[in-house]
Amino acid sequence: MYKTKDLYDLSHTLAAPLLEKTEYPWEALDDIKEFILALGLTLPKDEFDEVAPNVWVAKDANVYPSAYLGAPCIIGHKTEVRHCAFIRGSALVGDGAVVGNSVEIKNAILFDGVQVPHFNYVGDSIMGYKSHMGAGSVTSNVKSDKTLVVVKDGTEQIATGRKKFGAMVGDFVEVGCNSVLNPGTVLGPHASVYPTSCVRGVIPAGHIFKDKDHIVARKTD
Repeated sequence: MYKTKDLYDLSHTLAAPLLEKTEYPWEALDDIKEFILALGLTLPKDEFDEVAPNVWVAKDANVYPSAYLGAPCIIGHKTEVRHCAFIRGSALVGDGAVVGNSVEIKNAILFDGVQVPHFNYVGDSIMGYKSHMGAGSVTSNVKSDKTLVVVKDGTEQIATGRKKFGAMVGDFVEVGCNSVLNPGTVLGPHASVYPTSCVRGVIPAGHIFKDKDHIVARKTD
């Protein structure tokens, strides 16, 4: 439920060569920077501009003048990076994505079609195809006691060996407004999170997180 192959359709990201080598997606976090640096050199020059050293932006992307793009990063085709967005670096943003007003991103992969449109923080995280974070929702990427992050699925615990680990968000996930995804959160594909939630652990695919005691399967027609 929390392996790379279970969470993501890798046909929707330029990071596929990096992620397909992993069993668990968080294993890719340490290599995002070097992967972007190598990938950027191979991007077609008729499709991407290197607008600053190690910052590649698709020619058909729309980056607002007030946005900050830190190196290294790649901004995909037809993606919008809106007013005062702050991309700190080591960010691969896919095609058709939206990075909105005052959103901060660092050391993260955003698949194609991801929307983080309003006041979001995405750090040390991976967001799957067409996943969406409501206004004010954030990933928390460091535990308050600074100990290493463990992914918890019921009684099963997987040590990650990482101090910084936000969330692994599967394809088509919806995160409600003003929610916090605590360190080590994994959301399966088509999962949903109620607004103002505090989420930790593994939420299965196709389930709705209402609160920690009420995680229910989505009704199907």
